[in-house]
Amino acid sequence: MKQIFYLLVFSLISFSSAAKVTDFSGTWNLNKDKSTLNDQFSMAPKQIILIQNNDGLAVERHGSFQDQDYTINDKFTLDGKECINAGWMDTQKKSTAAWSSDEKSLTITSKIPMQDGGEMTINETYQTEENNLKIVVKVSSSFGDVTETYLFEKQ
Repeated sequence: MKQIFYLLVFSLISFSSAAKVTDFSGTWNLNKDKSTLNDQFSMAPKQIILIQNNDGLAVERHGSFQDQDYTINDKFTLDGKECINAGWMDTQKKSTAAWSSDEKSLTITSKIPMQDGGEMTINETYQTEENNLKIVVKVSSSFGDVTETYLFEKQ
């Protein structure tokens, strides 16, 4: 009888631990005032739409650059396996997604080949902060390093 009791308790603990994975799904609008953006150049999207399920995360970014609207669509698996999405100028963006140990933040690391033979690395860390979505973006390439913090409010 004790063994059955312990098995049930263990099962409940395991089930409740699995349910703690943060779900970032929703339509989120950028709050520029609460974000930390580069003064001269920022690729922060105005809006981001996230659809998350057990297997993956679909990311739709809507932005504007030099008065031209753009949409970028990416799909990532949440199992740590490499995903390939379209990069810039007919390149491929290779990405992996990894949860933090507490499963409250998700870091997506992407690599994109550059024309100079080098590689651009983009680390995006997704987390919630006071019912908002916070994404810290770190970009590293032969042109230098850039860090921005985007704060999005749920629509």
